[in-house]
Amino acid sequence: MLRRIYDWCIIAADRPYALWIIAAVSFAESSFFPVPPDVMLIPMSLARPQRAWLYAVICTVASVAGGLLGYAIGAVLYDSIGQWLIQLYGYGDKVEAFRTAYAEYGAWIILLKGLTPIPYKIVTITSGFAGYNLPLFVLFSVIARGGRFFIVAILLNRYGSWIRSQIEARLGMWVAIGAAVLVAGFIIAVRLF
Repeated sequence: MLRRIYDWCIIAADRPYALWIIAAVSFAESSFFPVPPDVMLIPMSLARPQRAWLYAVICTVASVAGGLLGYAIGAVLYDSIGQWLIQLYGYGDKVEAFRTAYAEYGAWIILLKGLTPIPYKIVTITSGFAGYNLPLFVLFSVIARGGRFFIVAILLNRYGSWIRSQIEARLGMWVAIGAAVLVAGFIIAVRLF
């Protein structure tokens, strides 16, 4: 099954709808979807290393746009959808502490959590709930998310063929490592919140 998903992502890089798919995943991940765009970004960049930069731009723009939806959920719909999403991811009892921390460390929270595997949707929803300055939220989101996606693009553009051979030789191991990093991100988020 892993091989089929990986192969589909590799093949999708050559399809006209590739940019729409990676944009949709990036957008959704920043506001409600649990799967990070790296699932699409990495195989598509491996298939077309020369387009890694374009994929990073698309991921950044769509992720920040999705972040604005997450911000709106936190600002306008927190009592219904926002609170439900926060509870779904197990952060319900940590939101007030996070909101208080925003008063002092908002920029650092957005920058650091946007670069890590910690679920970014938690940052976006809580930023809206905390009423964090919207233009600063957008600026720091562009820096953090762009930084994350462009680091991947740089590595895959430069070392793509070697990385691809390593991933394809040990796909199960790399997926397990990716899943472990994602789970670790959730655990870290719970402990840091």
